[in-house]
Amino acid sequence: MRIFSLEGKLAGALVAWSILTALTVVVLVQWLGSVQAAAGLAVLGLLLPGLLLARHLASPVAQLIRALSGSVSAFGDGDFSFSIRNTRRDEVGDLVDAHNALGRVLREQRQNLFQRELLLDTVVQNTPNALVLIEPGGHVVYANLAARALLNGGQSMNGIHIERVISEAPPELAEALSSAEDALFSVQIKQEDETFHLSQRNFKLQGRTHRMIILRRMTRELSRQEVATWKKVIRVVSHELNNSLAPIRSLSHSGRELARLGELKRLTTVFDTIEERARHLGGFVQGYAHFAKLPVPQQAWVELQPFLDALGQHSQFRLIAAGAPARAWFDRAQIEQLLINLLKNAREAGGDVEGIEMAVESRGHDLRIEVRDRGPGMSESVLANALLPFYSTKRSGTGLGLALAREIAEAHSGRLQLANRNDGGLAVTLALPQPDPPATD
Repeated sequence: MRIFSLEGKLAGALVAWSILTALTVVVLVQWLGSVQAAAGLAVLGLLLPGLLLARHLASPVAQLIRALSGSVSAFGDGDFSFSIRNTRRDEVGDLVDAHNALGRVLREQRQNLFQRELLLDTVVQNTPNALVLIEPGGHVVYANLAARALLNGGQSMNGIHIERVISEAPPELAEALSSAEDALFSVQIKQEDETFHLSQRNFKLQGRTHRMIILRRMTRELSRQEVATWKKVIRVVSHELNNSLAPIRSLSHSGRELARLGELKRLTTVFDTIEERARHLGGFVQGYAHFAKLPVPQQAWVELQPFLDALGQHSQFRLIAAGAPARAWFDRAQIEQLLINLLKNAREAGGDVEGIEMAVESRGHDLRIEVRDRGPGMSESVLANALLPFYSTKRSGTGLGLALAREIAEAHSGRLQLANRNDGGLAVTLALPQPDPPATD
């Protein structure tokens, strides 16, 4: 127990008061000659001084408690500027020191938080992406400088209903903002076409669901990507043309020499080779044309079992269709072409042809068709690029097979996914969203 602790002070005062009381009683007994009278007179005489002493001892503690109560109330209101002067060396003084230290920490944290908020606001305000935050009632609660430059004529939008902002926007932009989905669209601004990507996200802020709209200018990026794509197309086409035209030129010269020498029998081989190279070149050009002119899917209800039986006439595979529905909604010709390409890739993967499988099942609102092989699978880099146009790991590949399959899947609002199998091989999954089947009589 510390000497100057609150407990020590109270103990000292109690001991001193007890000694004083005992001495007073002894003196009064000697004077009055009666213990009872002396004790009663001592109690009456020492009661008021005892109360005054207790008040004196408790008064500083009560004052500090009132000061602490007021300071804590100020902390609750966000005012951390209060501190209390400490003149005590007991537990109450320790409490005051802890209170003052807490105030310093809170002031420092608030200052750091304010600086971070200022930095974040500066970054958000000066980002080239337009950002708009909308509260549940539809009113704009935040819009950065890029958003003001694009919407509402450059004026502040805080407090304005988003419908009013949409009504004054260009038609293409208004249509994208009215939708609840992400979108890529073009709009004319200052006599120039600008392409934007719009993304929308919902999140909770202070327990309420807010909507954030982000508009990103994509014109320059798309232009760079377009140029890069054209360069890649030109390289691929030039490479393929040269691979076919060079032997055709050489064979034509050889054929002319054979004709001049009268060796007509050998001309047949020359003409056959020229025809084969021309046929390959024609197929190559036709493949690119078909990829560029994929028609809009003509979806209809297709009986799955006859469809799968017909597909088995083109390529051998083991069918796993325990959870397959009776009918599915898709463009029969396009999905057949897609699956034929996947089965062709599975045969060319290098694994056992007997191990090629096609699993068909209904999962949620999707029809899932998975083509599996027992080849070596794909590396991570190949998996990341396999669905891109013109990407191929085959020496004679055009890089259009899987790209065309993905194009067909996305035209059906579906998706195509590639993944290596745990026990070896590759699995290509086609997921096609399905409407509710029509009622049958």
